Amino acid sequence: MWKHIPAWKQVSRNEFSDYTWQIQNSVSSIKGLTDVLQDRLTERLLVDLQEGLKKAPMNVRMTPYLLSLIDWEHAELDPIRRQFLPLGSQLLEDHPRYKEDSLHEDEDKATPYLTHRYVDKALFLPTTICPVYCSYCTRSRVVGGSTSLRDKPTYGARKNEWTETFDYIRDHQELEDIVISGGDSAMLRPEQITFIGNTLLNIPHVRRIRFATKGIAILPMQFTSNEAWIQALAKVSDLGRSLYKEVCVHTHFGSEFEISDWTMQAMQRCMDLGIRVRNQSVLLRGVNDSFESMFRLIKKLSYINVQPYYVYAHDMVPGCEHLRTTIGTAKELSKNIQGATAGFNVPRIVCDAPGGGGKREISSHDFYDPILGISAWTAPRVKPDHVFYYYDPIELLPDEGRAFWNRVRKSPDLLTDVQSEFKSQIPSLQEHH
Repeated sequence: MWKHIPAWKQVSRNEFSDYTWQIQNSVSSIKGLTDVLQDRLTERLLVDLQEGLKKAPMNVRMTPYLLSLIDWEHAELDPIRRQFLPLGSQLLEDHPRYKEDSLHEDEDKATPYLTHRYVDKALFLPTTICPVYCSYCTRSRVVGGSTSLRDKPTYGARKNEWTETFDYIRDHQELEDIVISGGDSAMLRPEQITFIGNTLLNIPHVRRIRFATKGIAILPMQFTSNEAWIQALAKVSDLGRSLYKEVCVHTHFGSEFEISDWTMQAMQRCMDLGIRVRNQSVLLRGVNDSFESMFRLIKKLSYINVQPYYVYAHDMVPGCEHLRTTIGTAKELSKNIQGATAGFNVPRIVCDAPGGGGKREISSHDFYDPILGISAWTAPRVKPDHVFYYYDPIELLPDEGRAFWNRVRKSPDLLTDVQSEFKSQIPSLQEHH
């Protein structure tokens, strides 16, 4: 599969299958991309990529494995390219209501590395570094290093700074579920995997921990050739089982085209070691927003024993408007996926409510106007008495909706009036008051 990339024609299978070679030969610049692709990269596509990366909130970083999966003959339409290498010709103006921290993860921080929003679950972010950088990252404000547009306070894993986080978890006995993310937990060293896993599992009230990593999708060699890393993960999993607690890997496939024989080898390794894997996808326009594309992704994941778990409506973060779609599209997709395969392989399609409302079932909005592209959500067990608003991409609205947002740009109070009207029609709020 990598032989069609000019710079890697002479690379042996042993080299390509080594995670160290993958990391060392990752492409992290336009120059790197041109050096690797050579005549496979047309002048037109090169200019388009340069314009896209000038405006994008994320730097480029791709493993040779991932780069090799792209169909460079039809790169403009390729679903993998679309996720990691933005084209200037495809970018759209950000929605007027976008936010750098759309989900209020920083606002809900209990410690510098821990977000505590749900009663019994917390999000631990020990690093902001990833093996690859997704152009649609919800944490683009901190992940991926500074760009020409943004300075970012990125950081690697620092064990000596986690004491406050572990103390907080120990002091809050309601916390049962801890997600270790970032960044990407694939970038944690084996001894850090061991330290974090064992520390959390030895807190009596912590019942479940999840290591979030895109590694299986974009660097499967981490699971097949980095023996120290996979053994550290396996031993944490074994410890969890011995304590009657769950340890799971949550990975992130966006399309069926990211699943290969390398993926199957990585999953076989996980199966052999007793490591459970679930998948969380983002709903991306032009990637997986049709029934056919989502269904094939789900079926292929279930075939390799990765459980489809979540599909998220795209967060309202900068540089991603061309990848977002409407709540109406997500609802229709959810309706069609249900009943198309076994229930335990049907992912929950959700909207992570902007402002820190947490994950809401896609059809559980309290109000939705598809003309204006505005949906209102409540989360009584997360932030009572609060209404959270999500906004569809303006480009996908009918003429009336686009005209409304043109007026909002001139008169912002118009949106406030509409939101007040929506709020007045939510029965649960009126009953509460």
